[in-house]
Amino acid sequence: MNLIFNTLPKVINYRRQFASPLLKLKHMVFGLGNKTYEHYNAVAIYLDKRLEELGATRVYELGMGDDDANIEDDFITWKDKFWPAVCEKYNIESAGEEELTRQFRHVLHPPDEVSPNSVFTGEIAKLHSLQVQRPPYDSKNPFLAQITVNRELHRGGDRSCLHVELDISDSKMRYEAGDHVAVYPINDMDLVERLGQLTNANLDEIFSLINTDQESSKKHPFPCPTSYRTALSHYVEITALPRTHILRELVEYCSNEEDKKKLLLMATNTQEGKSLYQSFVVDACRNIVHILEDLPSCKPPLDHICELLPRLQPRYYSISSSPKLHPETVHITAVVVKYKTPTGRINKGVATTWLAQHKPEPGKPLPRVPVYIRKSQFRLPMQTQTPIIMVGPGTGLAPFRGFLQDRAFVRASGKEVGENILYFGCRHRDEDYIYQEELEEYEKNGDVKLNLAFSRDQANKVYVTHLLENNMDELWDVIGNRNGNFYICGDAKNMAVDVRNIVLKAIKEKGGRTETEAVQFLKKLESVKKYSSDVWS
Repeated sequence: MNLIFNTLPKVINYRRQFASPLLKLKHMVFGLGNKTYEHYNAVAIYLDKRLEELGATRVYELGMGDDDANIEDDFITWKDKFWPAVCEKYNIESAGEEELTRQFRHVLHPPDEVSPNSVFTGEIAKLHSLQVQRPPYDSKNPFLAQITVNRELHRGGDRSCLHVELDISDSKMRYEAGDHVAVYPINDMDLVERLGQLTNANLDEIFSLINTDQESSKKHPFPCPTSYRTALSHYVEITALPRTHILRELVEYCSNEEDKKKLLLMATNTQEGKSLYQSFVVDACRNIVHILEDLPSCKPPLDHICELLPRLQPRYYSISSSPKLHPETVHITAVVVKYKTPTGRINKGVATTWLAQHKPEPGKPLPRVPVYIRKSQFRLPMQTQTPIIMVGPGTGLAPFRGFLQDRAFVRASGKEVGENILYFGCRHRDEDYIYQEELEEYEKNGDVKLNLAFSRDQANKVYVTHLLENNMDELWDVIGNRNGNFYICGDAKNMAVDVRNIVLKAIKEKGGRTETEAVQFLKKLESVKKYSSDVWS
């Protein structure tokens, strides 16, 4: 993305000064996007159109990847047609089938070759040391925060929701209500051990992966040398669904022809291959461990697995506290991810499972987790008297708990605070109504107007969207007459789309706008940060 924004102005400026040379410029664009967001691949579409307007010659049509589906499959489909078009245009003879070559060279270190200080066994090497912590803290230098509180919020049912408090008092990190906290998790040790068994590896061996491209600035895929156990625990995303290019690489390690055919087919761009990949990997939620279990003849070396799998990424959580009330702690509200797959396996969320297992215990050191603060545009209005509407079912409540703390604190100090209207929903009042006592205390004190939807407490399901649609007069009054702010937090695919449509409906029916005028009105609200979304797929 940065490359696009940095390059485009130069191209446009070049066109203004030297019109004819640009006619020699060839262009082909593939965009990376997500269809759940309004401006799907907008940059790619603009760049493709603008280059054509400036006289560049199109080599191949615009490709658009959708990360909400299978962005790799989108790229492969585009690439498989792109290369023949290039070869035909420039009379290049195709070399045939793409040859698979490893990017990193594997080096195994004998025990006497590695000094104790060169391998951070059991810790994240990006921290350099568990003992040395220096600000500023960011993605490359996270802060090891102590977990001071870790309690269950649900009062029943088969799900778990955690309230976690992180001590940041020694970090010099600052946050605002609406920001995110990034948590670096550790993979499940059972999965790590199982992957070692399936690849016949000694997890305590020390190894390095060294880039074969000596000109590359990326010497290793992760800090090396390290042990397989540390790599699989801290650096490698072993629970992610393997992309098709990984399946293609696994083929050479299969001794059974049927296993080979299955992997090869899933790695192809045919309809049959796509269908098999969808059913075998995506629908069945198979990670690399499951694939190796179900294709027993496939025995790849563990170093190649470490090379192929993506890096373990931090998990981001909307902070559910306000620094006005909690300046030295960051609160997290998170549902523990755990579900049964169609194959009968139990899949678990990496970060929430790790957090659930690390609770403070009397007489023991507090557990620690690497974190940093990511700033957000999800902000309360500057004018405290501005009314706000918040829609946050489930853990979508998290940032709004911070908003309410913030506004209640300001109100208690004697300043005027606008109306706070909250739409919150869950399954059952008696099971998963999180922060019930807090919310009802805020309501009692006049700090919030609650609109509650308990979807399964009656025969007909009731969601926050139903309540919002029933209150369109109030909705329009806030955003149309009183210059209020509107916020959504939660599911991007369904809830956020439905809420947006209800807001558009209110603008049309209560505000007297046409369809086109309503869309423009909402876009204006978004541009001035009076309609804000913090959503996830």
